[in-house]
Amino acid sequence: MQRGATTFYLGGYGGFDRLAASVLCKVSAENPSVESILVVPYLNRKTENDFYDGTIYPPLENVPKRLAIIKRNEWMVDHADVIVAYVLHEWGGANIMLRYAIRKGKEILRYSAGPDTPSAV
Repeated sequence: MQRGATTFYLGGYGGFDRLAASVLCKVSAENPSVESILVVPYLNRKTENDFYDGTIYPPLENVPKRLAIIKRNEWMVDHADVIVAYVLHEWGGANIMLRYAIRKGKEILRYSAGPDTPSAV
């Protein structure tokens, strides 16, 4: 993999997560060292695991349910070396996490809705 990345954390919600999971599924078929991990915000929710090599439940047991996705996303940012972001709006959860990653000083590969190539923030 480019830059040596072998483990990818995914949230499993939305079109971008589904696209990323399907791409990683194809990549891992050719390169078994690549794994995609679904990071779940709730223990009791059924998840579609077809595209993932495994799941992780971060330490969220004491987090109110209404904050579980936010705290799960923060966990993913905190444990990632590089963030791949696809943010279309200046509002919403994806933008909140992009700003969080910037504050944390993470390397960010940001994709836009246009035909441009990804750019680092």
